[in-house]
Amino acid sequence: MSFPHPRMFVRDSAPSLGWGVLAPGGIAAGFTRAVLAHTDQRVVAVGSRSAERADAFRTSFGIETAYGSYEQLVSDPTVDVVYVAAPASEHLPLALLAISAGKPVLVEKPFTTSAEDARTLVAAARAANVFAMEAMWTRYLPQFDVIRQMIGDGRLGEVESLIADHGQAIPRDPGHRLYRPELGGGALLDLGIYPVALSSELFGRPSSITATGAMTDTGVDAYATVALEHPGDRHATISTGLRTRTPIVACIGGSEARIEIAAPFFAPSSLTLATNAMFGETLTWADPTGMRGYEGLSWQATAAARFISDGRTESPLHTLTETVAVLDTLDEARRQIADRS
Repeated sequence: MSFPHPRMFVRDSAPSLGWGVLAPGGIAAGFTRAVLAHTDQRVVAVGSRSAERADAFRTSFGIETAYGSYEQLVSDPTVDVVYVAAPASEHLPLALLAISAGKPVLVEKPFTTSAEDARTLVAAARAANVFAMEAMWTRYLPQFDVIRQMIGDGRLGEVESLIADHGQAIPRDPGHRLYRPELGGGALLDLGIYPVALSSELFGRPSSITATGAMTDTGVDAYATVALEHPGDRHATISTGLRTRTPIVACIGGSEARIEIAAPFFAPSSLTLATNAMFGETLTWADPTGMRGYEGLSWQATAAARFISDGRTESPLHTLTETVAVLDTLDEARRQIADRS
């Protein structure tokens, strides 16, 4: 057994674009740090409702311009593409703002807090012929290119199952954004979206969704187990939660072999290819770049710049149609859990 070489979006595979960051919070800092360290992309402006916060972010990263309003940033002619890093509840209005200014936009996951809002955003982007992409950074990591190649080459036989989880021990503070429904909180939208998106990549839209779980006192889903059925007896078992840390691993099962993705599976990681024998041969691949954690956010920035420079209006690896379909699945799972609580 051996592994194919990853075909990555290396830093010189895309032109250097000027990025504007909307909402300078934690994920914005991780993204900016990764982009500046590992890509040829430039962060030229940051915008916030607070001029002080924007200026502090500008100073931290050596960014040229800070704006005390979102409108000023999207109007800046030096900004070629906008990255929306606000809480999920603000993704729709901020992405629409960027699109109305004719700016390509990379929107943090979840794209929006519902499939209905995602359809609104997709319709606006398509009507304006403006690039839009959900920041599902996992799709652009080297390990997932390796996995796609192995599946395409038939190394696993027929891919039939997925088991994947993402649970974190989030502080049990009702003021935390993940416990606040008005900010788009809940385990499924913020954490469960990763295993659901992986299932979507492997199997497409599910034919049946069965979800169980519980709600927090604040009105968001605290944890969930979701069974997804697909034609041809293909299936996925997804688990997620806010209360306890889980292994955050994934296993893709095929008729001939399986792939186990090490924790955290959605970030730069390693994977093991194994036969289906109980004590069969195994072979492990590790990300050759040495990147860890949020450094992996850099790959999606280079990919987006490449797609934009190629004249695309969406990502071929994570289309807008699929983005909406994943949110449809999350909406239904959340509905079932809320109805049973």
